[in-house]
Amino acid sequence: MTEADVALRCASVFVDGLVHGGLEHATVSPGSRSTPIALALRRHPGVRVHVHLDERASAFFALGIAKATGRPVAVACTSGTAAAELLPAAVEASMSRVPLLLLTADRPPELRGVGANQTIDQVRLYGRYVKRYLEAPVPGDEPGPARWRALAGEAISAATGGPPGPVHVDLPFREPLTPTATGPAFEPAPLARQEALGTPPEVADGTSTRTDPDDEGFLEEIRDVGRGAIVAGSLRGAAPAIVELAGRLGWPLLAEPTSGLRVPGALAAGQFLLSNGSFASDHVPELVVQVGAAPTSRAGLAFVAAAERLVIVDPDDLVADPARVAERWFRSPPDRLAEVAIDRLAGRPDDGWLRGWLEADARARRAVDAALDARDDPDEGRLARDVAASLPEGSTLVVGSSMPVRDLDAYMLPRDGLRVLANRGASGIDGFVSTVLGVAATGAPTTALCGDLTLLHDVGSLLWSARRGADAVFVVPNNDGGVIFSFLEQRSLPELEELFTTPHGLDLGAVCHAAGAGHRRVERARGLSPALEDARAAGGVHVLEVPIDRDTNVRRHAEVHAEVARALGSSR
Repeated sequence: MTEADVALRCASVFVDGLVHGGLEHATVSPGSRSTPIALALRRHPGVRVHVHLDERASAFFALGIAKATGRPVAVACTSGTAAAELLPAAVEASMSRVPLLLLTADRPPELRGVGANQTIDQVRLYGRYVKRYLEAPVPGDEPGPARWRALAGEAISAATGGPPGPVHVDLPFREPLTPTATGPAFEPAPLARQEALGTPPEVADGTSTRTDPDDEGFLEEIRDVGRGAIVAGSLRGAAPAIVELAGRLGWPLLAEPTSGLRVPGALAAGQFLLSNGSFASDHVPELVVQVGAAPTSRAGLAFVAAAERLVIVDPDDLVADPARVAERWFRSPPDRLAEVAIDRLAGRPDDGWLRGWLEADARARRAVDAALDARDDPDEGRLARDVAASLPEGSTLVVGSSMPVRDLDAYMLPRDGLRVLANRGASGIDGFVSTVLGVAATGAPTTALCGDLTLLHDVGSLLWSARRGADAVFVVPNNDGGVIFSFLEQRSLPELEELFTTPHGLDLGAVCHAAGAGHRRVERARGLSPALEDARAAGGVHVLEVPIDRDTNVRRHAEVHAEVARALGSSR
């Protein structure tokens, strides 16, 4: 048996341990030093391998799979700068609590620090953005299967333990790297999954049925509060009992789409109410219960910060309190806390607090929809509303950062049967196309809403993956640049276009043609839903480009807010 055969055997035992811990998918990029781990993944019958030319795209593709499934996903690459390309996805996985296994091949210790080619210091390369750093032994030095199976168990346990997150396993291999064997070289685990590896994957979402002292504390906080509100930010897991709890308490529920709680029972125009200065100042709550991540919008952040008291329910320990005003944190699963509270609290008669919110919400929603439907030339608010409303039951909508996630938060109507995902941990636009295609690889009917710069930032993934069997539809409002800066303070700078909005002038149709993706321009708002239906039916990767005039779009946003203000003031 050659050293390469030993390396493959060790890597294969390691991969088999990962599979017993719940691994089903892995992404791999080409490289020489990573040959043993790449072959071990590819030859294991329990792993579906996705190959990507670009390591950064590979990592975000793995991130998308992990976000969609909640299960650990591996991304394997060769040594050197290839390993550095995984950092952006590691950051997002860390901040959005996603179980990602970063498997970086490396030179053996004797080749480090001596100027060997393609060698960098990979020890703790990702710093605080991984939950744990593990370094494998060199296979020739320690070939025993027990050590490699234990390494897999450590990696899975760290990645899936509450809260989940990325784990870095550095894998040094000596040459030769190509084994003589051509078949699989793994040994099935002799023990049952839980006995061998500890925490089973079915509890990897951080939920638990244990009794928790948080129960009494949470009840104490909410029991006697009349003027309260629940604000739901991004959540990894479903928490439908939060909707029932809000009704039981007689409080409004303001739920971001990425919370999974923008469903019937949540406000339909909550962001417009919070953005209306008069309404917000008249409706300062005694208590806000913030569930999950901090609000996305400035109005939402201001509303939470202005409450007389703020408590946070945050099972992922995101420290979601940028204004530093929270009095108390609860780290139990929100659905379980809500269920306990529902069982122990009687319904509260409406003293006008909830009724006032609901009446204003209905008036604001009518004003928003009337303003959007008054014209047929598309704007980004109507686009967000109509995309979310038109997707069939069981769909997943992946929304980009910058303006799309804000527009969706403002304009999406409550509905059932739609899952909304986003890279909101670090809120970057990088790797978005790869993330979407990773979500689509799980078999979920997948639609994406993103800006033109977000699509172009990850265009390499579109070029590599569009012909490889994925089914995904990208809805892209094309305003020729970063329109979000037209809503921020930078809009007054003379360098606005040169440094911030950065108009690109690129033909998205030509880009799609080069990638082998379908492309269609949707020039009228009423044409969006039929175009989406046609693209889904055709299968493959499609881009629906919606031309947007930047100045008109900014003006439309202001007009909608003005219509809401008139509606709220008309009966005051």
